[in-house]
Amino acid sequence: MKIMRIRSAAVLAAIVSAVPCHCRADTYSAVPIADTFVATGTSGNNLSGDNFGAAGSLTVEAGNLAQGEFQTVIKFDLSGAQAYFNTEYGAGAWMVQAVSLVLTSSAHGNSIFNPPAAGEFGVSWMQNNSWVEGTGTSGDPTTNGISYNSLQSIYINNAADQALGAFFFVGGTSGTASYGLGLTSGVVGDLAAGNEMSLRLFPADTNVSYLFNSSRASSDAPELLITAEPELRVALAGDSLALYWMTNQGSALVLQQNSDLATTNWTTTPTNSMIVTNGQYQILISPTNLQQFFRLATP
Repeated sequence: MKIMRIRSAAVLAAIVSAVPCHCRADTYSAVPIADTFVATGTSGNNLSGDNFGAAGSLTVEAGNLAQGEFQTVIKFDLSGAQAYFNTEYGAGAWMVQAVSLVLTSSAHGNSIFNPPAAGEFGVSWMQNNSWVEGTGTSGDPTTNGISYNSLQSIYINNAADQALGAFFFVGGTSGTASYGLGLTSGVVGDLAAGNEMSLRLFPADTNVSYLFNSSRASSDAPELLITAEPELRVALAGDSLALYWMTNQGSALVLQQNSDLATTNWTTTPTNSMIVTNGQYQILISPTNLQQFFRLATP
């Protein structure tokens, strides 16, 4: 939900707030177009140059464990999400409300993995999307895709990659969990542009060993849930202020106002001046010396 605070025609401020609102948000589900784990292996079984892109599982495991460290990279194509929200709300007339990564645990069936264990893992947005999934499996690794070595030396960019949060895996070999990711500029920018987006999952403590299904699983593959809602915009119109939103968001959405966000005294803004122009509802507001907050809502 976007709330506009208006004091005068000369000074405008837009505030993103978590104030409850029954806005017409919608959610789009994306599945990976590529994913793989990478591994260091052990001194007796070095896996750092190997690729496992065709394996049926993904994993994140701490480096001090007996079988070494494992990280996972997942790539999503967000063009479908952009097209969906553009159709739903109008081109560029929406804002991202939440993004969650959904993972389904699976059993450790291969001796290269560490036993499952609860612990913390981190997720980061990757600036570099050029990695290749490859065709290696856990039983027959290859060198034709991303490896632990190339992840570290080529694809991780500590200056440009963005942290999306640290999360706790409760342990076990079954069950689905959802992890709410940070809405950084990289995530929001990729969604707005319909870009490809890569996520890196890595151990964040010395205990975690988390195996989960890959996109090659017949069901319960990783899933990115993207929730967006209509955006209310503001502009100067002579001595007035124009508040506008796309008509394809539906007439059920109404403009509401409140002079104090500490209260719940939202009232419907008078629509005497509302017009439809260029596919948008537009309402002209005469500025006063009182602060006002505006939002779109379904009453």
